[in-house]
Amino acid sequence: MTLQALLGIEHAVVQAPMAGSQASALAIAVSNAGGLGSLPCATLGPDALRTELQALAAGTGKPYNVNFFCHTEPAPDPAREQAWRQALAPYFAECGIDPAGIAAGPGRAPFSAAIADIVEPFRPPVVSFHFGLPAPDLLARVKAWGATVMSSATTVEEARWLEAHGADVIIAQGLEAGGHRGMFLSGDLDGQSGTFALLPQVVAAVRVPVIAAGGIADARTVAAARALGSAGVQAGTAFLLTPEATTGAVHRAALRSPETAHTAVTNLFSGRPARGIVNRIMRELGPISPAAPAFPLATAAIAPLRARAEARGSGDFTSLWCGQNAAGCRERPAAEIVDELARAWAASGI
Repeated sequence: MTLQALLGIEHAVVQAPMAGSQASALAIAVSNAGGLGSLPCATLGPDALRTELQALAAGTGKPYNVNFFCHTEPAPDPAREQAWRQALAPYFAECGIDPAGIAAGPGRAPFSAAIADIVEPFRPPVVSFHFGLPAPDLLARVKAWGATVMSSATTVEEARWLEAHGADVIIAQGLEAGGHRGMFLSGDLDGQSGTFALLPQVVAAVRVPVIAAGGIADARTVAAARALGSAGVQAGTAFLLTPEATTGAVHRAALRSPETAHTAVTNLFSGRPARGIVNRIMRELGPISPAAPAFPLATAAIAPLRARAEARGSGDFTSLWCGQNAAGCRERPAAEIVDELARAWAASGI
């Protein structure tokens, strides 16, 4: 069965869920264009989640994907939090921020029974997860809705684990991809591979359909993914400058600049590895810091620095998520991107 038949979509094109840079409007536009639009839900509170799900249901009669995180919530670590705030102390002083007034807070919640209660009445046709899969009882509940389940793998071992634990589709996320790495069996970045090294290995290791993600931006990368056995392609960075995206002004300016040529994987903004455009704090602290609290606790201390800098038009402390191949990231409607990638997929068929 093709990916299109499995998901009920016209084109084998998936829009990556991008928390902080989109809401339901982008997902609706992609789904209505025949691809699979995705809504990032991990940062949404209960009321916002319900509102966005209502918008999706009203905005498209075609399949869509809702995405959740499956991380384990970390135990508070006061010593590590203090070390992190000490590392940021010069920036707090520069920006006139009193760190004592910064409240701790995770900002991202893993999929739970309470979240499932909100989602279940909408019965989304596709549900995807990052950082593994939820507990077996929760996964069974999602599947009972009739949803197809997708999850990201960054290694062959993760792909095998996902298949064994119930994923219907695996997204092979190469190291080129922007945003958070989906890694969950190991935190070792040395074990991460590029898309076109990872993809054929995952395809050979599992029986479920595999979607290529990371560096997918144009006809050539789509053709390469299909030649290596992918059932479809997922693009994220390409959609960041669309009018349907909610990408902030500072982030948009960086995406329009030559700065996109220099990205790195960093844990400074959330505590987990994620790829973004290199900015001041990444240069000065190094992209990976052992002081950064476990995901998602690093976010709280960075947030006021980001707000203060963005108010003056600076991205010094902003998570400027971007993949290594920003060639397709241009200001055009989302439907045009779906059409371009879909035509490339069709042209590369045998």
